[in-house]
Amino acid sequence: MLPESGLIPYASSDLPAGPWLVFSPHPDDETFGLGGSLILASQQNVETHVVFLTDGALGGTTEQDSLVNCRKAEAKRAAVALGVSRTHFFGEPDRGLEVRHRLIERVSELILAVGPASVFIPTPLEYHPDHRATSEIVWRSVQAMDDFPGEVYGYEVSNLGPINLLIDTSAVAAQKYEVVKIYASQLAESKYMALVKAVDTARTFSLPQECAAAEGFYRFADISRTLEEQVLESLRPFFIDVK
Repeated sequence: MLPESGLIPYASSDLPAGPWLVFSPHPDDETFGLGGSLILASQQNVETHVVFLTDGALGGTTEQDSLVNCRKAEAKRAAVALGVSRTHFFGEPDRGLEVRHRLIERVSELILAVGPASVFIPTPLEYHPDHRATSEIVWRSVQAMDDFPGEVYGYEVSNLGPINLLIDTSAVAAQKYEVVKIYASQLAESKYMALVKAVDTARTFSLPQECAAAEGFYRFADISRTLEEQVLESLRPFFIDVK
């Protein structure tokens, strides 16, 4: 069996190349999943774009139109606090995100317009269906392009997945958690702050003791393959072939 060092990085990496195009299924996923890295990117003058695919209408018991407006306002404030260069709102129905040609084409058009060197999607192993749909939509959009020169990275929101890249966010962790507080509508619904801190702490396991927070990513190696094939390949090192 492979040792731990064959499954997870034991050193942090530099930030992926910019510009960045981050796809967030709901207003908050961008902060919960890679808020620290977005702050670091801003500090290094990396151009960052965040796309919110759904309207977040089902993220609470508040009347839906009111909640949509609230979450959009929170997202705009959070983006400013994170130093995001530009936000894009698709307004798709919460928990109704589907892999459709019109969305694949819309994402492809945005990728062409932004010209990102790094595209970020939720890990396909996320629990929430909108998260998994976002990953599939963006992946197929990249595949549909004649020649996408950039890289695609999976990021973690609700649960841990295979990773091959760690960003040390210790220096900006407190700042990230202040941005998390901007999403007050969601913190009132669940233990999101505890979840975010737990994931950030868990990702320090293989890093030096002084590292207090980190964010994990998976750089996908082969855009020509399906997302399912990529995920299965990422899991293969955890097992051993019987000789």
